[in-house]
Amino acid sequence: MALVTFGNLQGMRRLFPGPVADVDPYEEYGDAPALRVGMVMTADGSVTDAEGWTDGIGGAADFRVFRTLRALSDAILVGAATARTGRLGPARLRADLRERRGAPPAPIVVVSRSLRLDWTSPLFTGGETPTVVVTSRAAREAGRVPASVPVVTAGDREVDLGEAVRALREDHGYRRLLCEGGPALTTALVREGLVDELCLNIAPTLLGGAHHTRLLGALDGEVALEPTAVYLDEGVLFLRYRLAR
Repeated sequence: MALVTFGNLQGMRRLFPGPVADVDPYEEYGDAPALRVGMVMTADGSVTDAEGWTDGIGGAADFRVFRTLRALSDAILVGAATARTGRLGPARLRADLRERRGAPPAPIVVVSRSLRLDWTSPLFTGGETPTVVVTSRAAREAGRVPASVPVVTAGDREVDLGEAVRALREDHGYRRLLCEGGPALTTALVREGLVDELCLNIAPTLLGGAHHTRLLGALDGEVALEPTAVYLDEGVLFLRYRLAR
């Protein structure tokens, strides 16, 4: 899907709070909470394009923030369905972000109930930082995971996300977690009250048609959001919300 972008020679601008021109995304997003969600969405509400991917929705501006959020995180959570697309590789860092981070790339953490994953894919074989898998104890006992893949078990028969988040933070030292979706994992984390911040990037494009992928599935009730910052870069609106507990 082609995306029309609007020029912005000043780079990212903060609109709220306190308008400021030409801000540094690494500084603006540097106050990373325990768990933030980072996703891009079209203006009419789809988190994937007509081909089912997110890659081209937000263009270069979204990708800059995407890389920044990764650089500011200790681990990057993704759902198993995202991993099974084959389009997800291990995290990498540009030289400037690596220097600012002062550490190797954060590991991808795949949350999988079934462990039906391609262990030969680059996600598990080609990363500077090994990809981690989170699964239930029953799946771990029944499945075969290569010895090179670190495994975090949480929950008996189903993945207990609360236990998983605690283990990743307290046992493995991943204090700042970033969830990149998909919608099923994001919904589950929000439903469990585990998400501190939603970073939602609104691309200046309308998708239309029958290819919409919703940001979230069903929740148990409404979740209040408090806007904390708004930015603009190349027509993309970058919204930051604090989630009510």
